[in-house]
Amino acid sequence: MKATRDGFGEQLFISSEKNKNILVLSADLGKATKVDKFSKYYPDRFFEIGIAENNMIGIASGLSDNGYKVFLASFSSFLTGKYDTIRCSISYSNSPCILVGTHSGMAIGRDGVTQMGLEDISLMRSLPNMVVLNPSTYIETMKMVEYICDAELKHPHYLRLGRQPALEIFDENYKFEFGNGVVIKEGSDGVIFSTGCVLSDVIEATKNIDINIINIHTIKPIDKEIIIKYTSLYKKVFTIEDHSIIGGLGSSVAEIMAENGIGSILTRIGLNDMFPESGSPSDLYEKYGLSINKIKEKINTILNDR
Repeated sequence: MKATRDGFGEQLFISSEKNKNILVLSADLGKATKVDKFSKYYPDRFFEIGIAENNMIGIASGLSDNGYKVFLASFSSFLTGKYDTIRCSISYSNSPCILVGTHSGMAIGRDGVTQMGLEDISLMRSLPNMVVLNPSTYIETMKMVEYICDAELKHPHYLRLGRQPALEIFDENYKFEFGNGVVIKEGSDGVIFSTGCVLSDVIEATKNIDINIINIHTIKPIDKEIIIKYTSLYKKVFTIEDHSIIGGLGSSVAEIMAENGIGSILTRIGLNDMFPESGSPSDLYEKYGLSINKIKEKINTILNDR
């Protein structure tokens, strides 16, 4: 079990050995965001901006507009909290840098709600030009970061990462395909769309439930085709995310269903228009319906409501 932020740090270091055009900016959180290894081995390409995220965003925009592949890293709540600066300095100018937001969701636990990225997907997917990525495991993150480092980016990217170790469900042969949902499990009673680090918990919660599980690692542009296909086939549809259900994956799926006249029942599982308190991740997941037991209970209740 390794965290997605660890996969980011490791693949960033690996890819930077051959790609000398990669630059990294940090807002005094290098160790927590896992860019410290890069800073140690490539100090001439690492810039410590300090606790000045707005400055970091502006610098990153200018560097990326001049041909560099720029990663800027901070906690997701701190980074996307500078929404207006991201909007004007990166999204508006379509600067192709990579905003890396770690410690997303409730899993940061006792550090409290001010440290939790709970509305970041909603904020970033609303911005024109912005791509939003939310990997589920260490290996998926490495493959995703490898793609980002190798591709000629045309738009800014927001990469959402978690602090908590996540059970690995992929192997080294896994191929990341930008924009394409991944069928993890097939079933007959309904479909679950999951995003981010909760995927392994979703799999565990439904091991005795005959249901499809689709991993949505690309929130924007989202895989409309796979959503239309599965929500048309099954009457019971679920979205699960460690994020507010307002504006996140659940909203994305709801929009596609409404636009295509799909009348299946959608149940969104996530934070329901509230701020959680400080506590252990396991206690918070249990209280707010994201623990394995609570996910299982909710899904069974909906499926059994004929």
